[in-house]
Amino acid sequence: MVDHLTERQESILRCIREWIAEHGEGPTIREIGERVGLSSTSSVAYQLRRLERAGLIRRTGWSWRSCRMGN
Repeated sequence: MVDHLTERQESILRCIREWIAEHGEGPTIREIGERVGLSSTSSVAYQLRRLERAGLIRRTGWSWRSCRMGN
């Protein structure tokens, strides 16, 4: 688990949680970027990988669209 989340990471987690509640599936990298104000998809992917390593989110498939909140 992670001791401290950055403001950006908290924003991304909130985005994922809200998106899943609204749409029933995880958002794409571009959709996350649009909601949190990041135009670089590689920056979004970097943050997602960090959150995944921390166990806060997980993917059921290879894409971030399959993203779910951690265990």
